Amino acid sequence: MVRACKIILITVLAIFVAQPCFAAKNDSLRITPVVRAVQKASSAVVNISVTRIVERGDSPFKLFGGEAFEMLLEGLPVPQRKYRSQSTGSGVIINGRKGLVLTNAHVLTGGSDIKVKMINGEEFQAEIVGSDADFDLAVLKIKGAKNLPQVAMGDSSDIYIGETVIAIGNPFGYTHTVTTGVVSALKRTVKSKEGAFTDFIQTDAAINPGNSGGPLLNIMGDLIGINTAIQARAEGIGFAIPINRAKRVVKELLASGRVSPVWLGLSGQDLDQGSASYFGLSRVYGVLVTDVYKETPAAYAGIHPGDIILSMNGIEVQDKAGYLGLLRVQTRSEDVDLAVLHDGKVRNIVVRPQSLDLRQIRSQAWSRWGIVVDKDSRGRGMLVGKVRKNSGSARLGLQPGDKIHQIGNQRVSSQQDFLDAFLRYRMNNKVMLKVQRGRNFYYVKLNS
Repeated sequence: MVRACKIILITVLAIFVAQPCFAAKNDSLRITPVVRAVQKASSAVVNISVTRIVERGDSPFKLFGGEAFEMLLEGLPVPQRKYRSQSTGSGVIINGRKGLVLTNAHVLTGGSDIKVKMINGEEFQAEIVGSDADFDLAVLKIKGAKNLPQVAMGDSSDIYIGETVIAIGNPFGYTHTVTTGVVSALKRTVKSKEGAFTDFIQTDAAINPGNSGGPLLNIMGDLIGINTAIQARAEGIGFAIPINRAKRVVKELLASGRVSPVWLGLSGQDLDQGSASYFGLSRVYGVLVTDVYKETPAAYAGIHPGDIILSMNGIEVQDKAGYLGLLRVQTRSEDVDLAVLHDGKVRNIVVRPQSLDLRQIRSQAWSRWGIVVDKDSRGRGMLVGKVRKNSGSARLGLQPGDKIHQIGNQRVSSQQDFLDAFLRYRMNNKVMLKVQRGRNFYYVKLNS
């Protein structure tokens, strides 16, 4: 009897002692590569809240509506009311020592107060170091924080279609939400109201509003992309900016606060059915090169007037607007692959874009449009300062003192707005301007 009791006691003790081992074994099965990746990176993911102060004028005539009333009341005092709005997004710390956070530019647009919240609940004020809407990327600096956790940088050049990826963010305000999926496709182009975004990673990991700016991780927990909730109504489709492109953009944002615009050194025009047939194209697309400037990438690459640019980085160029849109999302440190029709044969050309500084852009605007503009300290719009003789602006009748409010679809209220508009419409033979002279407003076409 005593012996039997001893055996039972020993058995119970053995089970009791072995229980932690079973638990440890079970835990080891549960801690999958996804779990390890999340544990490795989640402390570097932050919640970003942005407060915006919006001013709206409460005009007593607003019930009448219409642009005619807007023009009529231009310059008249209208009571302004300030409204506070708040939105949230995600970000990821890329330099813990300096407190640098990478996120989407659209997360911060119009923000006057930016706060960053860590996974442990700590909250800090942050300021924008640099932002560029064309690339939808921005860098924040966390104030008063040092030695923070940071994500491990990955490499987006060797991503496999079908490999497992993990998204972490704050969709709909639910902080540090983890979703998983696979890489569905690479080098996707997505069009939105802001323009065309290229070279996206496509994934089926859920990316919703609030995820914007958060990390896309590989199974090792390394950062391979920045999530962008650009298709609000898409289900099962998410997009991320490849980290290798983001690295190039970050380098410029840290150096100057913005990404330098680039060009290849050529001008062009759209084709019509007749010219497309003449050049042997089965349909109308591409850009016909009309001018190539000396000592530019296009000149060095052997591109000539009469050539037709058919594609850029594998994406078909539909027209001038499409060409400029694709060029706007290139940096000066990445090559551009062109398919060019030359003497009836398609040539594949690799060129490195050339950066354009503000002085060069102003010079080109003076040469092509024939105007110099200055800020109007008394209100919105840009004042025409100088008009070049025999230019398109002179033939149109623009005079110093006229005020330009809009170029094409872009409102103009700063020197940067004017230069951005020029870059967007510089190849257009005609562009619509909204001009104010005295109290009168006119819509006029500038022929360049």
